[in-house]
Amino acid sequence: MIVREYEKDEITVHRAPLMLMGGIVAISLALTASVTLGFVPRQSVPAEARAAAGIGMAQERTLRFFDEPDGSVRIEDGTTGEVLARHGVGEGGFIRATVRSLVHQRRIRNIGPETAFTLTEWQNGNLTLADPATGRSVEVSSFGPDNRAVYQTLLPAKGATR
Repeated sequence: MIVREYEKDEITVHRAPLMLMGGIVAISLALTASVTLGFVPRQSVPAEARAAAGIGMAQERTLRFFDEPDGSVRIEDGTTGEVLARHGVGEGGFIRATVRSLVHQRRIRNIGPETAFTLTEWQNGNLTLADPATGRSVEVSSFGPDNRAVYQTLLPAKGATR
């Protein structure tokens, strides 16, 4: 008698959720196949996109970043050694984060600070912070206008000589 009561309480799943889950799987497979077969580009590589559009370099500056004993960050021109900026403790978070990610790649490869980083402004106004030692770069403009402005101040003024 008790066994029969359990048999009556079968667990059923409604068709609508099953059909929705099947639809999600089908859409995922279709999108994956479209990328694999070349109908949709895999990714946008900024350097390739700039080359295809014919966008050249507007200006460039080499930079060196130093951690000071008091916790501040000093930024110098990589060629002249001129101090361009200094960010105290609790300041310059975006600069600290972007440089830290590039320095991490250097540490993994046992590369020291001998080679300066390169900050490039392109003709379309975008900024790129690159590490020539590792080949890694950060598209600074992708992080919004406020973060872009932080790096823009490190470039020479338009029309100024270096």
